Amino acid sequence: QVQLVESGGGLVQVGGSLRLSCAASGNIFSINDMGWYRQAPGEQRDLVATITRGGNTNYADSVKGRFTISRDNAKNTVYLQMNNLKPDDTRVYYCNADIRASTLTRSSYWGQGTQVTVSP
Repeated sequence: QVQLVESGGGLVQVGGSLRLSCAASGNIFSINDMGWYRQAPGEQRDLVATITRGGNTNYADSVKGRFTISRDNAKNTVYLQMNNLKPDDTRVYYCNADIRASTLTRSSYWGQGTQVTVSP
């Protein structure tokens, strides 16, 4: 079994910063892409940022220049540094990882979600 455990969400004022972490554990052979997504009630889950195992990144236009995704392959952990937060960033944030449990098996896993609330 594989688990993704997120931490770091919370309440912050406009212009503030938060750092999210997501650690993968369990039966892991290797981890390919990792990423962060976010979702508001009644809306679809949207991509925030992704990062390949080699460190190539991709960001949603709405967060470019404010958010930074990074990962520590030795710790099976992905991070999201969020700066200059805006009220529209208020969402539940989910981490995602493309994980191989062996050379033959590969699945996409999701964390449980962490709430980020930005107050005006």
